[in-house]
Amino acid sequence: MDIETLYSQVEERLRTIYDPEIPVNIYDLGLIYRLDIDPSGVVSIDMTLTAPGCPVAQTFPGKVAEEVRQVEGVKDCVLELVWDPPWDRNRLSEAARLQLGLL
Repeated sequence: MDIETLYSQVEERLRTIYDPEIPVNIYDLGLIYRLDIDPSGVVSIDMTLTAPGCPVAQTFPGKVAEEVRQVEGVKDCVLELVWDPPWDRNRLSEAARLQLGLL
């Protein structure tokens, strides 16, 4: 499978994972800061949460990585939780803004 196809499938999977407090998927919420896939199928993700004190900060990144590992062609997922830059509402996609009534 080529990297572009795998990238699209990983992105699609990320859109099925919803933030536990905001009814929007983590991709459109803007929580995914970086998504890279190397030729061997290892996915590297930098993601953040809406707030450093988020109650799922210890468990949610592992859940996201496990979901990505389920995508056919993914050999592994290395997920790094980052806080810089801090998340803000400007990272919301247009679809998320519409869904939350912000447009």
